[in-house]
Amino acid sequence: MSVLRFITSLLLLLLAACSTAGGHAISTGERYVAPGGKVDNYTLGVGDKVRLIVYNEASLSGEFEVNSAGALALPLIGDVAAQGKDIDSLSKSIHDKLANGYLRDPRVSVEVLTYRPFFILGEVQTPGQYPYVVGLTALNAVASAKGFTPRADKKAIFIRRSGSSEEELYRLTPDLRIWPGDTLRVGERLF
Repeated sequence: MSVLRFITSLLLLLLAACSTAGGHAISTGERYVAPGGKVDNYTLGVGDKVRLIVYNEASLSGEFEVNSAGALALPLIGDVAAQGKDIDSLSKSIHDKLANGYLRDPRVSVEVLTYRPFFILGEVQTPGQYPYVVGLTALNAVASAKGFTPRADKKAIFIRRSGSSEEELYRLTPDLRIWPGDTLRVGERLF
């Protein structure tokens, strides 16, 4: 009888190991958006590159990258905090600094040229760093890495947000969003 209990216990353990992290994958929240749904305003971070245009001021216009301190080093006005700001608030900050004794009624326009890349590793054909595009989903990210390997767990994916030390397990659906700087890890299925 004890052999039968042992075998039953072993089978139950194997079945539990086959499920993705015990079934505790996140399946709702801010990362999930319905197809065609509104995407939140993008906030800038280290490594993003922007184009700044100050109307009739070619010497102040140009392409600038958010530096490791989270700022843009701009001519005339120096460093302007950019990390965590959206384009509208950054434009207003630059406008206010230029209007504070440098230009009369400056007209400022800012647009994102390149976003921080995302990273994907684990059970994909070509792990690595890839350029972010607006509206990127986890399935699009896997497609960028040339798809799953035969051993891949296609039901869930681990995501570590930029700046975080913890990765979280998410249910892999077509509406799971990826953000710039995210690190994705596709796990291996056991059976």
